[in-house]
Amino acid sequence: MKRILALITLLAFNFCFFISPSYAIIEKDYYKNQSILDYINFDWWKKQNDPYLEKYIVSAINNNYDIKTAALKIEEAKINIQATKSNLMPSVSIGASPAMSKFPSSTQSEGSFALPIIAQWELDLFGKNYDKTKSAKKIYKSAQFQAQASDISIVSMVGAAYYNIVKLDKLIEIQKNLVDDRKEIYDLMKISNEEGIVSTSDLIQAEKSFVMSQNELIDYEKSRQNALSALAVLIGDSPNNINEYQRISADELGNNFSIPNEISSEIITNRPDYKAVENQLEAVGFDVRAAKKEFLPTINILGVLTFLTTNAFGKFNFENALALLAPSATLPIFTGLKRVANVKINKNKYEQILQQYQKTNLVAIQEVNDALYNYKSDNEKLLNNIKALEIQKKDYDYSKMKFNQGVISKLDLLQQKETLLYMQKMELNSKTDCYIDKISLYKTTGARV
Repeated sequence: MKRILALITLLAFNFCFFISPSYAIIEKDYYKNQSILDYINFDWWKKQNDPYLEKYIVSAINNNYDIKTAALKIEEAKINIQATKSNLMPSVSIGASPAMSKFPSSTQSEGSFALPIIAQWELDLFGKNYDKTKSAKKIYKSAQFQAQASDISIVSMVGAAYYNIVKLDKLIEIQKNLVDDRKEIYDLMKISNEEGIVSTSDLIQAEKSFVMSQNELIDYEKSRQNALSALAVLIGDSPNNINEYQRISADELGNNFSIPNEISSEIITNRPDYKAVENQLEAVGFDVRAAKKEFLPTINILGVLTFLTTNAFGKFNFENALALLAPSATLPIFTGLKRVANVKINKNKYEQILQQYQKTNLVAIQEVNDALYNYKSDNEKLLNNIKALEIQKKDYDYSKMKFNQGVISKLDLLQQKETLLYMQKMELNSKTDCYIDKISLYKTTGARV
């Protein structure tokens, strides 16, 4: 009966080992399970009423390589939980040991075959391995929040790149008009110089302004090319396809912005990067507890069942078996201060992450305040530039009327047009700044503004 009980115990260990869940299974479809569209607040992007921008956001979610890397890090953290959980379960191993022996004073040799089965289980009476498992779970949660922060940052970069491209499209259009305007001014100045009406110095200045306007146009075109390439990388596409990228016209961008007066502190503490560091801090707290419990005894249950026969075809039964079931307790006396150092290391990590946690809190407040202030300031600047542009439009219309009446020259009219083009560029820059500030506020509030 005792032998039967020993065999049942060992088989139970073996059964637990084989029926335990497969911890190598990975959640392949993380973003569907976690609903990435929810935590990046995709409805916020829909409110921009720009189908092209929505398409680029979705493309980044599906194809951006940083987002894919973040998902793999989450999978790694999830697997680590299962690896840590395995310490709470029994381990079973099986071996085979054929042997040939010859004894002194004998001319015959004998063969034998051993089949040892060993089961070992550490009883986590003091909760050391349980604390390690809880630490792994916190690291997993931290990885999820880090992925969310990364995803929000990436879609924000997509939005900022998109609006910069829209702005550059319009700046290039305006600059081409400005180049034509300066070319016409230069031609008029050249004729006037030949007739002795204007000085050579004024002619040289007009030519220089014309050349500089051409260089500025080249700079705008180069910036647009770079911005399109950056957008291609963000959405996981080849830069060779940038000529196919569609976008709205800057003339379709509105001027009305709804700016909040203040941001709730609750939004700041719910930022994913804030939550990530918070979970890291809790994880290291569990690591400190586990390190302290290394000073306590380790209690194990050991089970051994070995079948021994004189040949490979012998019977594996209890007559040929050796069975052992025994508990044991071990307490390391001297480990070269390794356990003491381990506790100190984990305490030091805790202090480091605590400092990072406090810094994250301050940086979050700073980023939100700066984004909100910049948004309000740039909106005020935009309103002033809109007023100035309207005034310049009236002045230009008045100048055209005077030109048609013969009161002013064509050169005077072109100079008024040049001023108008500059005012259009200022208004466009201010408007785009407001859109980028809007995205910045979205990012700094964790997509919850």
